[in-house]
Amino acid sequence: MTKMKILSALTLSIGVALLAGCKPSDNGTSQSSTQPTGGKKLMIAFMPKSKGNAYFVSCKQGADEAAKDLGVDLIFDGPTTPDPAKQNEIIENWITLGVDAIAVACENRDGISTALRKAQDKGVKVVTYDADAQPDARSFFVNQATVEGIGDTLVDEAARLLNGKGEYAIITASLTAGNMIAWQQAIEKRNAEKYPDLKRVALRPCDDLKDKAQQEATTLLSAYPNLKLIMAICSPAVPGAAEAIKQAGKAGQVKLIGLGLPNENKAYVNSGVTDTVILWKTVDLGYLAVEAATALAKGELKRGDTVFKSRKLGDIKIDGDNILLGKPFKFTKENINQFDF
Repeated sequence: MTKMKILSALTLSIGVALLAGCKPSDNGTSQSSTQPTGGKKLMIAFMPKSKGNAYFVSCKQGADEAAKDLGVDLIFDGPTTPDPAKQNEIIENWITLGVDAIAVACENRDGISTALRKAQDKGVKVVTYDADAQPDARSFFVNQATVEGIGDTLVDEAARLLNGKGEYAIITASLTAGNMIAWQQAIEKRNAEKYPDLKRVALRPCDDLKDKAQQEATTLLSAYPNLKLIMAICSPAVPGAAEAIKQAGKAGQVKLIGLGLPNENKAYVNSGVTDTVILWKTVDLGYLAVEAATALAKGELKRGDTVFKSRKLGDIKIDGDNILLGKPFKFTKENINQFDF
């Protein structure tokens, strides 16, 4: 072999080795890290409160859609059940991996903020969605609806169903989740201001688990004989409470409303066990979270912006550091079959 051919072969071998070395191992969470032109793709990390929650499975559908539309790599990981310590551990791993941006639904507002501040110090852009961190631990919160909008809608619907009078109980995800606490405070405020004859008699956590929500609802039905309504403010709690009401033979006697997914509740709504499911379009929330994180990483989204132009959702209002998806939507027997998520 001539000297020129040897040099050419060595050059080709080195080039192949370098390309192989630059490509990250495939762990099933992301795709190729390079574009066809050879430019580096952005790596966006997307975290739910818990991977097994159907609410966040639906959010991930939107996140996947956004990643495909925007041409970014998406890493998806989170605890199997709500676990602030596990969320922190995953964020530490993402910092080491060198992701470009993180979009996270925070289980514990204060607990996660230290890890997110560290990520920002390392140059990682941070947005939160669904449940916020401390404001200095992220750039923007992709807000599914304002706290007041959610609280007011829930209480107004409860008052409508009970003609403004009666006992009700709340089943929440946990007693520490920031968004749950904020919603509870908004519910209390609306209740006190507009409906003095509505009385909350209990607040019980279900740990984001349907079976535990069913157990808690069964206990409530037994402990409070005058209970007129259960308000379930996390998605697994709505069908869990519905099953408890159904098995107790109290459909129609004890009303049920809550924040949940249409597909998980259609059978209960159509049979009259559940009265109203209130939510937002979760696929759009996941899409917007990844889209905002990507824009932030590219420098296309900045503090002071008042409008975010979404390629899928159009012009989205920004209120301070909150990117607002929109108002809550009420799913009832009249419209729930029109939706599939």
